[in-house]
Amino acid sequence: MGINILVVDDSQIIRGVVIKTLSLSGLEIGDIYEASNGKEALEILKNNWIDLILTDINMPVMNGIELINEISKDELLKTIPIAIISTEGSRKRVEDLENKGVKAYLRKPFTPESLKNTIIDLLKLEGDRKND
Repeated sequence: MGINILVVDDSQIIRGVVIKTLSLSGLEIGDIYEASNGKEALEILKNNWIDLILTDINMPVMNGIELINEISKDELLKTIPIAIISTEGSRKRVEDLENKGVKAYLRKPFTPESLKNTIIDLLKLEGDRKND
């Protein structure tokens, strides 16, 4: 059974890059869902089993921080590992996100290896870790 992943980013291009990278990762990927903002992501989370959330921070309608805050209010959803993929990466921002339960932070542009390794680490998968 593959990993069901939700990719949340307002850029269709970035979502496409993440999805392409996932498909080439060699990991057993199940369904990949896309959302262009946090509000769309919450709708997907209500109706689908998701194993991992990859989200940007800066998005219209509902940003990544607001999405994380909403997820943290739900007993089931808050157990889903969340990784941030963003250009924004100040130490303070990363610390704040970790305090909200974010388990990983990838800076754009990321390498395919760093994305794969992040997923392996977050989901505690057996896999071929490659050097970043």
